[in-house]
Amino acid sequence: MFDLRPVGYVSGLLLSALGLSMLLPLLADVVEGNGQWPVFLESAAITGIAGVLSAVSCANGVGDRLSIQQTFLMTVGVWFLLPVFGALPFVLGETDARYVDAFFEAMSGFTTTGSTVFSGLDDLPSGLLLWRGLMQWFGGIGIIVVAMVFLPELRVGGMQIFRTESFDTMGKILPRATQIAAQISVIYVGLTLLCGLSYLLLGMPAFDALVHALTTMSTGGFSTRDASFGDFQGPTEYVASVFMILASLPFVRYIQLVAGSPRPLFRDTQIRAYVGTILFLTLFLTAYRTIFNGDVWEHGFREGMFNVTSIISGTGYASVDYQLWGSLPVVMFFYIGLIGGCAGSTSCSIKIFRYQLLFSSIVIQIKRIHAPHGIFHLRYAGRPVSEDVLSSVMAFFVMFTVSVGVLAVLLGLTGLDFITSLSGAASAIANIGPGLGETIGPAGNFSSLNDTAKWLLSAAMLIGRLELVAVYAIFTLRFWQA
Repeated sequence: MFDLRPVGYVSGLLLSALGLSMLLPLLADVVEGNGQWPVFLESAAITGIAGVLSAVSCANGVGDRLSIQQTFLMTVGVWFLLPVFGALPFVLGETDARYVDAFFEAMSGFTTTGSTVFSGLDDLPSGLLLWRGLMQWFGGIGIIVVAMVFLPELRVGGMQIFRTESFDTMGKILPRATQIAAQISVIYVGLTLLCGLSYLLLGMPAFDALVHALTTMSTGGFSTRDASFGDFQGPTEYVASVFMILASLPFVRYIQLVAGSPRPLFRDTQIRAYVGTILFLTLFLTAYRTIFNGDVWEHGFREGMFNVTSIISGTGYASVDYQLWGSLPVVMFFYIGLIGGCAGSTSCSIKIFRYQLLFSSIVIQIKRIHAPHGIFHLRYAGRPVSEDVLSSVMAFFVMFTVSVGVLAVLLGLTGLDFITSLSGAASAIANIGPGLGETIGPAGNFSSLNDTAKWLLSAAMLIGRLELVAVYAIFTLRFWQA
């Protein structure tokens, strides 16, 4: 049996930090004078005490290295524990939510999924609205560190291809994670402030600008309004689109840019493919709406760009109910949510680099058919791709597809209709936010789903956010015997 103390120590530190962060929405409620601040004081005390006790009791087991098993457990354990305690303000606060709903909301927040079970957001206390934004903001920066440090180390889903770019962390996970987190934090905070200021200058109220800046840069999608971004249509949609794209790019490129190396940012094949895909889909959708819906070009382009960027990045904002645009756009939105942004960003879903490797592999297989004796090597960004990377990517595609299918069947068994089951499964595992249909579509929410479906979707959000393998691995007998 391996030592669990390093896992408990790190989890305790993060829970302690989470407890301290609850003082921010406490201050928001104090300023608003709504009398809800004791909710966050109680939640902070419970979370902080649990974190301190865990960290102190496990401090004597901390070393310089983590084993592979410890790394897997720490990654999954932290992402499970944070929503467990992050749900407390919803249970104790004005929403008076049942724990299943509170946990769903917290898991959706920390995994930056953006699905919600709450309505009447316009009337919720400022503290709860800010807490929803903070959970997503913390989850956004957390997943960047996981994608840059832990997933390449664990060889998850082909992420090992970015190992060198993520500063080679073998055997030095905790110290290197701290260093990388510090670099990312400066950039992440700077971009969030710039986003919030841009919203403010365009007329968005200060509190709305703050919360939306938090949920834009985390590609989370929680809003302060039931209408999501529908209350802020106009130039603000362009600004939001730009920052959602920025949040979906590899943060290692920003680190290199700040260090004086701008070339990698502009030569990254991921970035080119991602931005090019958004531009193509936006122009296609604009042309479709202009021809078949009689829309004005600028209006169609703006709404198309915003909603395409929101779904493909996994942010999940909606400025309109795009299901009213016709069958083709609905099908398109379902599939583009399964694309995702770049590796090492706050974005979610399959990620653009895996599609690049998949298509390159298909091209090579076709070439081998035409030239059986030819020698063809798979390359990515000018570098050869090893067989283990390609195998990891293919395994990820298979696991992703099977996971969506199995979850859709399980949701169907709880009584949900086909569209809700399939789109809900895809939305949860890809961490997109809204699904399709009248119930969980862009104009609805997840509140009416049964409890079993909510627990299943909560688990799926965690599995999808940690790229499937990191979670599945700990449920194998071999993992515990290693």
